[in-house]
Amino acid sequence: MGRALFPGSFDPLTSGHLDVIRRAAPLFDELIIGVLNNPDKVSMFALEERCEMIREVLASESMTGARVIVKSFSGLTAVFARECAALAIVRGIRAVSDYEYELRMARMNRRLEPSIETAFLLAGEEFSFVSSTLLKQVFKLGGPIDGLVHPIVEARMRDKQLIPQHLAVS
Repeated sequence: MGRALFPGSFDPLTSGHLDVIRRAAPLFDELIIGVLNNPDKVSMFALEERCEMIREVLASESMTGARVIVKSFSGLTAVFARECAALAIVRGIRAVSDYEYELRMARMNRRLEPSIETAFLLAGEEFSFVSSTLLKQVFKLGGPIDGLVHPIVEARMRDKQLIPQHLAVS
């Protein structure tokens, strides 16, 4: 099936993201997790921290090797997908609102790179409400996030919370 790209900011990687990775990996010869560097967005974790955390989670899940790799990128997803020789861009859909947004993005990506398809995977029911933004809000307000992120991610989030805000790297 060739190579596919699963792009996102992954700030942080959620159990929903991991579910999509687990389900997409067997569909392709290689799955690239493309971690977006968006300088306009204030992130909880720096780009390299996000990449390192994802690699750690994948290693703990026995998903490392040639089949699933992590790369960072900036700019247009379609251009990065072409540079990676990806045949498809994988996107997770949680709700109808996601579909409307993702459909517009898929059409723009197809206009930019007509040879690259977009493959939509529906979120698992247990993760259909989880977004990185909502997860961070709940976490910052002291709510429980167990099961919504991998234990490695939760530990990193707890470590990050101990750092005074003015010293945190973003």
